[in-house]
Amino acid sequence: MKIKEIIVVEGKEDSVKVKQAVQADTIETNGSAINKRILKQIKHAQEKRGVIIFTDPDYPGKHIRHVISEAVPSCKHAFLTRDEAKSEKSHTSLGIEHASISAIKQALEVVYNVMEDQKSHITKDDLFAYGLIGCSGAQDLRNKLGELLCIGHTNGKQLLKRLAMFQITTSQLEQAMDHIQREEKDGF
Repeated sequence: MKIKEIIVVEGKEDSVKVKQAVQADTIETNGSAINKRILKQIKHAQEKRGVIIFTDPDYPGKHIRHVISEAVPSCKHAFLTRDEAKSEKSHTSLGIEHASISAIKQALEVVYNVMEDQKSHITKDDLFAYGLIGCSGAQDLRNKLGELLCIGHTNGKQLLKRLAMFQITTSQLEQAMDHIQREEKDGF
């Protein structure tokens, strides 16, 4: 199943496990130390495609869910039981990364919407033309673009995927790059 909403998980292992179960984009909070930049990215994701919060069924997971819900109301919530999230190897480990594929699918089936195939028309050639990849200063430009579009910092390989994930159009990219170039020209 291909999920429209962006799924918020705690870490990389959770993202890997979710992507084994479904076709989806994820945002990782990097644990319970969720920062303003990640919250801003989640808010932007909610505005663009919707968000499903899918955290571990433990105290840190509940805390992350609460922080996100306070900052970004109207997110959807998917849940696993403690039994579904237990590690088979260690009965003290608990998390999405330990759950079965079927348990993850079941938890998400309750809340997801089907993704419509809306591919971004932005190409690698566009990124070269704007100096976002393949030239000196590209990383600085990508960082500025990531801040302006609320898509986070990316490397060259991640940028196309992130632009598609947030459904950034070619005209939005063009406007953002014009804005960045004007700021640079004006010395900001």
